[in-house]
Amino acid sequence: MEYTEIMVRYGELSTKGRNRKAFINQLGRNVRNTLHAFPNVKVQAHRDRMHLKLNGEPSQPIIAALKPVFGIQTFSPAIQVEKELSVIYQTAIEMVKERYEEGQTFKITTKRADREFLLDTRELNREIGHAVIEAIPGIQAQMKQPDIDVRVDIRHNGAFLSSEMFHGAGGLPVGSSGKSVLMLSGGIDSPVAGYLAMKRGVELEMVHFYSPPYTSEAALNKAKDLTVKLTPYVGSIQFITVPFTEIQEAIKKEVPPGYLMTITRRFMLRLTDAIREQRKALAIFNGESLGQVASQTLESMVAINDVTNTPILRPLISTDKTEIIKLAEEIDTFDLAIQPFEDCCTIFAPPQPKTKPKLEKCIQYEQRLDVEGLIERALASITIEEINSRDQFLQAKEEDFTDLL
Repeated sequence: MEYTEIMVRYGELSTKGRNRKAFINQLGRNVRNTLHAFPNVKVQAHRDRMHLKLNGEPSQPIIAALKPVFGIQTFSPAIQVEKELSVIYQTAIEMVKERYEEGQTFKITTKRADREFLLDTRELNREIGHAVIEAIPGIQAQMKQPDIDVRVDIRHNGAFLSSEMFHGAGGLPVGSSGKSVLMLSGGIDSPVAGYLAMKRGVELEMVHFYSPPYTSEAALNKAKDLTVKLTPYVGSIQFITVPFTEIQEAIKKEVPPGYLMTITRRFMLRLTDAIREQRKALAIFNGESLGQVASQTLESMVAINDVTNTPILRPLISTDKTEIIKLAEEIDTFDLAIQPFEDCCTIFAPPQPKTKPKLEKCIQYEQRLDVEGLIERALASITIEEINSRDQFLQAKEEDFTDLL
């Protein structure tokens, strides 16, 4: 059918009290961003629900684009018609016929915001249902769990009919909980952590460490492709590439093998925190799960986290690998994540890394390194790209990026 609008229901946003308007406005911005390829769609974000006026745009690709948008509980494509009973009856019949298969049941559910309309909700249910039964031989009405539920909403500006309800992604609109950065590797865990952070309304920028020639262009593109998988939930994501070769070579030269991983992670965290500050973000997210690898024991976390006071948030901290893999499969990042490309966390990895590193040892070994100089040179060479849901990359140097907005 040629739908005229899509009605969006908020779910959790409805409980936000005095802050509700801010959450709804953020969702409106996100929906507009997601539907940038459909310029004729008009988004009207009201207190009770959101209305997307299609204005001739095709409904099916818009429905597909809305499903992953956080903050949407459910939504329904609808048709607006005149408040004439004959028109309402005929539209309901056509709507049921389009979906009806032999043996299925139906139900009419009406709401009447226009109290001056000549029939009340009970009468509308009866009369519209009667028209459907007369027009479709053999169809039966069923009040509980019908196969087809036609919803009729009588408002002051017309009658709106819908027969399908789609589930959205739930959660909170991305951006409503502030901005953070995510330490994105090329593995299974960090994209899942990013997904969970965005579901709670966090706007994320990705920080990825790149060490050519030890890590390849293919490995870098894999991290970008993982970011592409997350863009449908928000529209676009900033991807920050940090050159890390000089730092890893210096660590390899000066630090004992058992502490290579710990010192490497301390440098990564220093750089991520400096980028967070430059990008005016509030926190750092990563994909760590307690005890999963040597750098994710409590002792390692204490030794690594010592370089910053910034909140470090770990959505996967208490999940096991099976649970993480299941989520990765659900968001379609798993098959990409297991492709065998190296990353900065695997090169120079010692056979027996310290699982209980001592902080004083970390500080002692770092005194052999030009920590400030290494950090400064890496930050001077970062690049930032905008990765959007059309799978296009817009690359620029840090100092030029603002000119492209």
